[in-house]
Formats: sequence, C-alpha cells, structure tokens
Amino acid sequence: MALWFLRGIFLAIAFGAGISIVSNVDENQQEYMLLGTLLIVVATVIVVVDILVRRKPVEIISCTYFGLIVGLFLTYIIGTAIDPVLTFSNNEQLRGILRLSIAIPLCYICISVLLQTNHDFRFIIPYVEFAKDYKGIQPLVLDTSVIIDGRIVDLIKTKILDGKLVLPRFALQELQNIADSNDKMRRTRGRRGLDVLKDLQSNQDIELIIHESESENMRGQPVDMKLVLLAQELNGKLVTGDYNLNKVATLQDVTVINLNDVVNALKPVFLPGEQFNIKVVKEGESDSQGVGYLDDGTMIVVEGGRRHLNETVPVTVTSVLQTSAGRLIFTTCEDVDQA
Repeated sequence: MALWFLRGIFLAIAFGAGISIVSNVDENQQEYMLLGTLLIVVATVIVVVDILVRRKPVEIISCTYFGLIVGLFLTYIIGTAIDPVLTFSNNEQLRGILRLSIAIPLCYICISVLLQTNHDFRFIIPYVEFAKDYKGIQPLVLDTSVIIDGRIVDLIKTKILDGKLVLPRFALQELQNIADSNDKMRRTRGRRGLDVLKDLQSNQDIELIIHESESENMRGQPVDMKLVLLAQELNGKLVTGDYNLNKVATLQDVTVINLNDVVNALKPVFLPGEQFNIKVVKEGESDSQGVGYLDDGTMIVVEGGRRHLNETVPVTVTSVLQTSAGRLIFTTCEDVDQA
C-alpha cells in the first residue's frame, strides 16, 4: 500500500512539473515544451517498469548506484585536473564531449568492478555491505534432505527454532529436479519436499528466505560443499539429516543441527537393568535374536527373542548403542535369564 502511495505521489509531482513547464513557455521556447513532455513520459515509463519488474536484485542495484556515484566523482576530479590544460580552448561543447568521454568508461569500470567483487566488498569499505547478511540470531541453512524428511515442520511448531530459515536457490533447484525425476520413488520424495516447503512458507511463526546469490567459491562445487560454504558466509547453522554432510560441515567448523540427533535426544533413556515389554516382530541377525520396535521407531534387539516371534515379552536392557543414524537398545528375554 505504501509503495502504491509513493508511486502516486511521484506521478502527481512529475505530471504537475511537466504541465507547469509546458503551460508557461513562450511560442519561441519549443525546447522547454519538449522537456516538459519528456518529463511526463519518462516518469510514466519509470513507474510502469517498476510495476512490471517485481523482483529486483538488491546487490546489482546497489552496485550500479554506488558505481555511478564513484564514476561521476572520479570524472569530476579528472575534469577539474585537466580543465587548466583546456584553457586555450573556449569551446564549451568540446569540454562537455571530453567530460562525457571520461565519464562513460569510468562509470562502466566502477560498476563492473563492484559487480565482480561484491561478495568481498565488505572487507574494503567498513559499514558498506552488498552481500546478503542476516543479523541477530544465526540463520538456519536447510539441506534438501531436511525438506524431504518433513520433521522440520513439526519441530518449528514446537517454537524451539526461532531463527530465519535459509534455503539456497541451488538446493531448491535440486529439489525440483528430484520432483521431476523419471524414478517414481524419487519423484514422490521430491513432491513431498515441495509440499513441506509450501507449509514452511505459510507458517507465520518462522521466516523462510530463498537465498539467490552464489559466491565465486561456490561455483563448480557439489551441492553439499555449497551448503557448507554458504553457512560459513552467513555465519549460520546447517540443518541436515545427512550423516556424511554432517561430518564434512563439522570438519569445516560449521555448526550443524542434525535432526536425527535431535530426535534421539528426545527419545526415552533406557539404562542397563531396566525392564519393559516389547513385541518381537522379526528375526535378528544371530540364530537366537529377535527384533522389535518402540513407538518412536527405536530398534530393540532381543537376545533369545527368535522363539517369541509376534509375541509381546518382558525384556531387560543390557546395553544401549547411540549413533547419529539412530539408537539401538540390546535386551535379553526374561526366560533366557532364568534359563
């Protein structure tokens, strides 16, 4: 609403100024009439372009503006320096052409340099930042495996996570490629990921940002390494369920939130000697072992449980194995202890 109000004020001022110029000129001042008409046309074109081009890359616009300012400033300095040399000539038109010839290449060079070095520009001029940066709480960079997994939605509903969620454009592209895959299983996983992403975007409790830009260091790198480099650049945390990506990010000193670790941390703790009942649903690896599962999916290995398939039996915990891939609880059947 505020943007449309600004556009209306701008057009009103431009039309008023243009009509004022046109209506207050003499017949012999046709150039001023042309100037007033041109002002109205240019203002209209600017507003139309502004409406049509909805997504405006901030980095390119900022670099262009700043490059023009620097280029014009250098043009003024050089023009002032060479002005005494041109005192022999009283031709103002020649001086204007010379200044224009200096301004055009200087502005181009300044804009080009800034566009090519915008990611490193923060180290040159303090308090000037063209690269997108997220202040305050560390942003959470999402991996495609987290989006496909879907548990991130339930985790956000608990309001434990309150930072900005950042999904890189290249990760979104990878998700779209999976959704368009010829393999039915991959296509189903990709479409599920897109549905999860839609739920995240509609959630009012969190802010999801699509990160557009890629730095020079990311180009040519695999997606996993791009995620690690982006988390480093944003000083953020990488959210993933991929065990290998977790290890790579840890080696690069990037803070990782592994959803599997989060889930395992919230599972009930069983200590050796504790007893509970479990249904043995299948055979284990050894001749006497059976396997059962808790409601949260934790695997229970039951020593001596093979003879109790599809039965609910009391078991005693002997040991617990905790890994990033999950938790294994080793138990023995009570009738084994008695034997």
